Amino acid sequence: MTENDVIIASEGGLGRITLNRPKALHALTRDMCDMIIAAVHTWEVDPAIAAITIDHSEGRGFCAGGDIRLLFESLQNEDGAALDFFHAEYRMNHLLFTLRKPSVCFMDGIVMGGGAGLAMPCRHRVATESTAFAMPETGIGLFPDVGGGWFLSRLPGRIGQWLALTGARLNGADCLALDLATHYLPREALSDVKMHIGKHPEALENILRAAKDEPPPSVIAQLREKIDRLFAADRIEDIVAALEADTSLWAAEQLGEIAKKAPISCKVALQQLARGHGYTRFSDNMMMEYRIVSRLIRKPDFIEGVRAFVIDKDNCPHWMPQHFDEVTNDEIEAIFAPLPEHEEWTSLGRD
Repeated sequence: MTENDVIIASEGGLGRITLNRPKALHALTRDMCDMIIAAVHTWEVDPAIAAITIDHSEGRGFCAGGDIRLLFESLQNEDGAALDFFHAEYRMNHLLFTLRKPSVCFMDGIVMGGGAGLAMPCRHRVATESTAFAMPETGIGLFPDVGGGWFLSRLPGRIGQWLALTGARLNGADCLALDLATHYLPREALSDVKMHIGKHPEALENILRAAKDEPPPSVIAQLREKIDRLFAADRIEDIVAALEADTSLWAAEQLGEIAKKAPISCKVALQQLARGHGYTRFSDNMMMEYRIVSRLIRKPDFIEGVRAFVIDKDNCPHWMPQHFDEVTNDEIEAIFAPLPEHEEWTSLGRD
């Protein structure tokens, strides 16, 4: 962490948060989360601040998620920093979700994992032709956290389940069609839009409305029937069976993607979305996700997933267990069970 990993600035009534780790695709650290929390707390009660923006500096990604190398090292060292990161990150997600002032996130480039956790709570979310949105966590032995149980479960039909199980990427037009984004702008227009917001933050919504562009056709509409039909079940075994019974190339491709994912993570993700859809408070969802992450990072799959895809890059993880039918219902229930009271996740004081 350096002081410049996230740039915090305020001027003329606008609070600016700019992620600034381009070599790491602006991956989040605990200190970055703490800095963002402190800034948002300050601006929320400052009558001079009319709006807040979140974006990134140079590079092809808005944010690729949490810094999993640092989490990997923490778990190997058993120093507790990994769990502390998730606790702080989830507080940041919740704080942004409950923010009373207008906020906008510019989702330009890669928006994955923790990047989605920064973007989705914002009132306004701007996609571009460069947006690549995904929740790929089941591929490294985790689950679509940072509020995924809330926003994925509220997508139309079974799109959330499809995204969670396959790690599929959405482009900017797809994000707008699904309301993951509220506006679509060409990338070349972002500088001017940010400049106008900086001069007139009180007019944030009008500026975004005036600048929005018509995106190219979304492909999601063409996939809805297949997604809703083939991912209709709440059991991963039934989804796999439906895909195997379908003769289309698309179904075979989805099977291939699911086969790469950690079996326990897939089962957890389906249960997470089923429970998340029933919550009426975002804080309840975040408490659930903290219980899950507290258990999953202690299992071997996360360490193995990071080793396979980030450290050694052999792309051949050895999941434990290796098959869906080896994951019991009791094991899943234990992952969702309450933590001891002093270990539970706590918000920063409001819903």
